Amino acid sequence: MASLIDNLINILEDENAKYEQLLELSMKKTGIIVKGDVDTLNDIIAEEQALVDVISSIEKKRMAATEDISIVLNRKPEDLTLPVLVELLSKQAEESTKLRRVHEKLKSTLSQMVKVNDHNQQLLRDSIDILEFEMNIAQSLKQGPATANYSGNSYADDSYMGAGSFDAKQ
Repeated sequence: MASLIDNLINILEDENAKYEQLLELSMKKTGIIVKGDVDTLNDIIAEEQALVDVISSIEKKRMAATEDISIVLNRKPEDLTLPVLVELLSKQAEESTKLRRVHEKLKSTLSQMVKVNDHNQQLLRDSIDILEFEMNIAQSLKQGPATANYSGNSYADDSYMGAGSFDAKQ
């Protein structure tokens, strides 16, 4: 059982390291979004996608490790969350402590990622709003000023004002 737990801890540490790399890219992306450097932003997005693919494969390993542990403990894999495993391993202080620490690191990293990604998302929304505003201004400048569509002979033609039908003596 100890080797299964050690394997899970190693997988989680590897996963956390990849999330930390992803966090660094997300923080880098913030400055690039502010600068409006689309080419560099595309490069970072490609790097992020490659990391996400690696994280997905690590996640599959984590699920397999959890499945192995669930068989040994005779429990459902979906019931074996990290806090539950920490509690089940309370008599094995070393494994329990390592697992708790890696869980806390992972939670912290993911929490930071959520904050940075939310901030980046807001910056992107603001950038889109500014672009839409600038496009609307550019479109309105292409159009001529709005007039009341008077024709050139509107002052000469008495029929527009109904001339002759108004009697001041009445």
